[in-house]
Amino acid sequence: MPERTDKEEGGVGVLPERKTRLEKPKLFKVLLHNDDFTTMDFVVFVLEYVFKRTEAEAVVIMLNVHNQGVGVAGIYPYEIAYEKCQKAMNLARARQYPLLCTVEQE
Repeated sequence: MPERTDKEEGGVGVLPERKTRLEKPKLFKVLLHNDDFTTMDFVVFVLEYVFKRTEAEAVVIMLNVHNQGVGVAGIYPYEIAYEKCQKAMNLARARQYPLLCTVEQE
């Protein structure tokens, strides 16, 4: 006598297990741009407060912004990068600094 399957008996068949591969989210750089009005101290403050950098890291990034015209504040998934960028620019606007912060795909 042949073996019966669940389907032949009117039961529910079992689907084979599928392995789902999750892709890592694309990362985005948050860039701070140099200007002639935003103080170095304020840029260091933003890097410490918004981007959770140590004082030493913040000073190095600030000097990159000052000397090279742009510096990477951090690398995050898009939503986090966008929020941190907006927070940094809102802080600058509240203190009347023209600090420019942009988000760029890594």
